[in-house]
Amino acid sequence: MKYQQWKIAQQSQQVCREMERQGVPLLVAATLCARGLTDLDEAKALLSSAEDQLCDPYLMKDMDLATARIGRALRNKESIAVYGDYDVDGITATCLLTHYLRSQGGNVRYYIPDRLTEGYGVNNQAVEELALQGVTLIITVDCGITALAETAYAASLGVDMIVTDHHECKEKLPDAIAVVDPHRKDCPYPFKDLAGVGVALKLVMALGSVSGGEKRANALFHEYADLAAVGTIADVMKLLGENRTIVRVGLKHLKKTRRRGLYALMVEAGTLSRAINSTTVGYCLSPRINAAGRMGRAAMAADLILTDDTERAEYLAHELCELNRQRQGVELDIFNNCLSRLAGGGTYDCLVLADHTWHQGVVGIVASRLAEQFACPVFMICLQEDGKGKGSCRSYGGFNLFAALEQCADLLEGYGGHALAAGFTILEDNIPLFRHRMQDLIREDTGGEANVSTLKIDGEIENTAVLTVEEVEALSMLEPYGAGNPKPIFSLSGVTVTCMTDVGGGRHLKMRASRDGRTVDMIFFSVTRAKSGLAVGDKADVAFYPQINEYRGSRTVQLHLVDLRPAYTAKQQNEQALYRKYSRGEPITPCEARAMIPDREELAAVWRYLANREGEVIDHPIRLARKVAQEGDLWESTLRTMICLEVMESFELLHMEPEPGGMLRICLQKRRGQGKVSLLQSPIIKHLQDIAWGKERSS
Repeated sequence: MKYQQWKIAQQSQQVCREMERQGVPLLVAATLCARGLTDLDEAKALLSSAEDQLCDPYLMKDMDLATARIGRALRNKESIAVYGDYDVDGITATCLLTHYLRSQGGNVRYYIPDRLTEGYGVNNQAVEELALQGVTLIITVDCGITALAETAYAASLGVDMIVTDHHECKEKLPDAIAVVDPHRKDCPYPFKDLAGVGVALKLVMALGSVSGGEKRANALFHEYADLAAVGTIADVMKLLGENRTIVRVGLKHLKKTRRRGLYALMVEAGTLSRAINSTTVGYCLSPRINAAGRMGRAAMAADLILTDDTERAEYLAHELCELNRQRQGVELDIFNNCLSRLAGGGTYDCLVLADHTWHQGVVGIVASRLAEQFACPVFMICLQEDGKGKGSCRSYGGFNLFAALEQCADLLEGYGGHALAAGFTILEDNIPLFRHRMQDLIREDTGGEANVSTLKIDGEIENTAVLTVEEVEALSMLEPYGAGNPKPIFSLSGVTVTCMTDVGGGRHLKMRASRDGRTVDMIFFSVTRAKSGLAVGDKADVAFYPQINEYRGSRTVQLHLVDLRPAYTAKQQNEQALYRKYSRGEPITPCEARAMIPDREELAAVWRYLANREGEVIDHPIRLARKVAQEGDLWESTLRTMICLEVMESFELLHMEPEPGGMLRICLQKRRGQGKVSLLQSPIIKHLQDIAWGKERSS
């Protein structure tokens, strides 16, 4: 089981039925209700993603000042620099604004700082270099909201700054010609979740409307929506409101893009033969563009997007894919290094890890993976020779990183970002105190409760008859999927496993299961039969998103599993709860203790079962108890089977280790010393007997 807890959303059956009567397909209606969209008009607005949901760019604070200054620069043939960021959002924003300004006859260059030598954001050295090149106007995209000193320095050199950004604002803003950021406290713009490239798109639409009105602004929206969609998806922005419209329209244009660079990248990545959707962008295109910035060569990705030369586009696309392969290798090394440090296991309020050898461009991805695996916020710090460290952090459970970093500002040299992902600079000597304070902040946020990995499920499927090709196809109405609008996940309880096969070179599990007189095909990626904790004939609960599988012209429903677990009977659930209570050292009642004490026959049956299997067994405790009971002709009890194993381990007869999927590895071992042992005289059993009957009677 990958998740410790499944949380199935509560739905209003009355609202669901009303949506169905209005023509909304059943699974779509169930998903909308699960996500709180109970108003039919709101639901229809979400499903339509119409362009009338786009807001007027001039609602954004300082947009008028920005367009006026840029208009003057274009008219006067000033030298303009678009100053971007090295991630996908920043690169696409840089290319979008640069391309538009050049199309208007602008004398425009772009500047993207080197991630490894310059770091994030505007820096004085870059500003000075641009000023020496004759630049009189710098427009930032996806950065600049914290560049107070750099903006002042630019002004001292006679360079005007326009800041466009989408990151959280601090109390004081840069003293720029214009500061365009929907997160400004005084900004009335109604949609706050635009990506940096989304803000850049709004700027371009505003510039276009000056001369061409709404018609020109709409034409520019369609011209640049593909770039805006790629950046929005890559930056994991909520795919609601305007973002949903941007991405939906952008994906349509991306399928037939005239940008030679993007086309070459899709060819090189092998995506042209597949549907171009948010998943394709997020998992195929974005990592390749991101690899350039992560490996210190962001300009390569920008050159790719901006080039009109087919041959150069193909060359750069190939180079980007090669960089991505290098990035994957570096990422894996760092991830494994972190796992080795954390091999002791346990639960954590947060992880604050630091190292001198890590690659600054890759630790953010590793932080995301660790946050998912350990169910806690993760802070990874790349230490430098000057005694400082550059950190990347990723949230878990909705913990607000930006707010937490604000409360640690006295320990930091600088910080910025979003609630769920941020960056910071810290003195190495401050790391222990930073770790301690962050742990306190997280405990305060969670009320001292341990983080629990939770899978949110949109609904329980009551009957497999609803899993038809038509119903599953209708779920595409909810696309594009992404942050704020994930793929719908459903659950099925009590399916009977009828077939299990490892596929994909033994890396993935293909299953078939039955319920309600129907058989359903399932696939579980990165999980094997051995790790699943199940066997043919077992009953299981599965969590999944349904998809259409096409094979030789046949289209069938396949369940893409997200998690699975054995389907427990009420007795097994009660036994598991009691065993967890006992393992945590909590008080148990005499009645509970009596239920836990194994007799001589049960101890012997467990030992015989293990001894007959050549010294090592890997199995799920519930299935192990069932097999022991069948072989020993006893009543099945997972609870007493586990106590038997604990007793034997206390005498060093065996060793137990937990395995993925709730499995247990049991290894018999040669006992030090000679002679038989009396398992019934184990301190574990004596302790349970004392609780069950009192010390005098048990003795």
